[in-house]
Amino acid sequence: MAAQSNSLSYLALGDSYTIGESVNEHERWPNQLVEALVKNCIEVSKPRIIATTGWRTDNLKDAIINAEVKNNYDMVSLLIGVNNQYQGKPAGQYAIEFEDLLITAIQLANGKAGNVFVVSIPDYGYTPFGQPKMESISIQIDEFNAINKNIAEKYKVAYYNITDISRKGLEDPSLVASDGLHPSGKMYTLWVNRMMEKFIR
Repeated sequence: MAAQSNSLSYLALGDSYTIGESVNEHERWPNQLVEALVKNCIEVSKPRIIATTGWRTDNLKDAIINAEVKNNYDMVSLLIGVNNQYQGKPAGQYAIEFEDLLITAIQLANGKAGNVFVVSIPDYGYTPFGQPKMESISIQIDEFNAINKNIAEKYKVAYYNITDISRKGLEDPSLVASDGLHPSGKMYTLWVNRMMEKFIR
């Protein structure tokens, strides 16, 4: 029990990609990240995940408020925006709401920007579901990712770009979940491997 009490606490904020739509709980990338950190002698507790498939930035903000989350997490991650894009919401609105969420994430991480990291939005154009509209999806995902990256840099928050990995989904079908849209556990492992390159250097 003593080891558990000394573990770092981790809050993962997001949407379907963070809750791991169509994969088992242990295959979600936040859970895989914790497992990888523990294997590298960094004790982290099981992640608390506030994320639901279909959430936009405004949905996530409301959920954080309703959850009455305390401002004492050692790690906070933020991955959000694909549903803003999918539902045709303006990029300018996304910029405002994402910045607000990142400020909140920093507050939840004991006010320390160094304890927060942002993950880029994957490109679902490279899935069987998105392939018919791949070109337009990719252009818009790049636009939204440029926004969240610039905001992360503004607040000196670490940024992990996994979008290029998501664009391997058609050449390697095993990287896509059985629903033909979301990443598989195998793809999430590739995300975590990239994150770990910075976590353990």
